[in-house]
Amino acid sequence: MKTLTNQDFGELYRKYAPMVLRRCRAILKDEEKALDAMQDVFLRIMDSKCKIKEVCASLFYVTATRVCLNKIRSDKLRSGPDFELICDTIADDFSELEREKIEAGMILENIFAGRDKKDSLIASLHFVDGLTLEETAEQIGMSVSGVRKRISELKKYSLKIMNKASA
Repeated sequence: MKTLTNQDFGELYRKYAPMVLRRCRAILKDEEKALDAMQDVFLRIMDSKCKIKEVCASLFYVTATRVCLNKIRSDKLRSGPDFELICDTIADDFSELEREKIEAGMILENIFAGRDKKDSLIASLHFVDGLTLEETAEQIGMSVSGVRKRISELKKYSLKIMNKASA
């Protein structure tokens, strides 16, 4: 087992640094990160000089690969998800949803403005709560045909309002 001296290390650096840097560049695709990784490779090999039996190109190549992959993993862990992108996406979706709610609310206000309060209750029970005509009639205290007639009138009136709004 041969111990590495500083002179040996300098020779190894001159001999293997270009190969290690190429490997780091290929994996990391970033010049600064590749230079840092190359330094880490040589530091690791120097730190483990007592454990190394023979220094060869494959040792540097494998060490460079491991160091680079570890850097990629740690960068991903540190950075986590792209919070700005997530926030922007949520904000865009929320804004669209809010606009749709506001528009729907304005349309509903126009539809029910000046109409009997029972009309909005019938519409809520039947369309929102999903009650059948019979169940809605029972809740309101009207006949099924009376509920059916009011729903029909509401649909016609709603179409008229919607056509005016889109024009």
